[in-house]
Amino acid sequence: MLSNTLNTNEIKNSAGTEVEFSRLSVGDRKTEFAQISETPSRPHRLNIAHQETGAGIKKVRRSVVRFDKTVMSDVDATLPVVCSAYCVVVTPVGALTTNAEPANTVAELISFMASLGASTTILYDGTGNGAAACLSGGL
Repeated sequence: MLSNTLNTNEIKNSAGTEVEFSRLSVGDRKTEFAQISETPSRPHRLNIAHQETGAGIKKVRRSVVRFDKTVMSDVDATLPVVCSAYCVVVTPVGALTTNAEPANTVAELISFMASLGASTTILYDGTGNGAAACLSGGL
């Protein structure tokens, strides 16, 4: 279980600077955090949720980690807009006995999003191969 305050470098922005969050709510298989220093009119939220469907060997868990940040438009300074980024992990929990293969797919996603090929450095600035493709709309 995550602590109620995420403030020891669990979350960093594109400059590699820590961003602190505090838990707002806990529901049935979901929780919401707010950035500790967010402006009330510009929420910056982290949501984590899990849903299970099916039964037996066909049981599947869908987990999502999502960040939503309200910022002011660069084009119209009176217009708030929301930037979102999220990761969904689908695990066939009814057909697997360990998390080894789901962990491999998460590792592949993270390495593609936050690195440049053979690099072992995590790039927070959006220049990793996958992040750059998402940010530019490139293929």
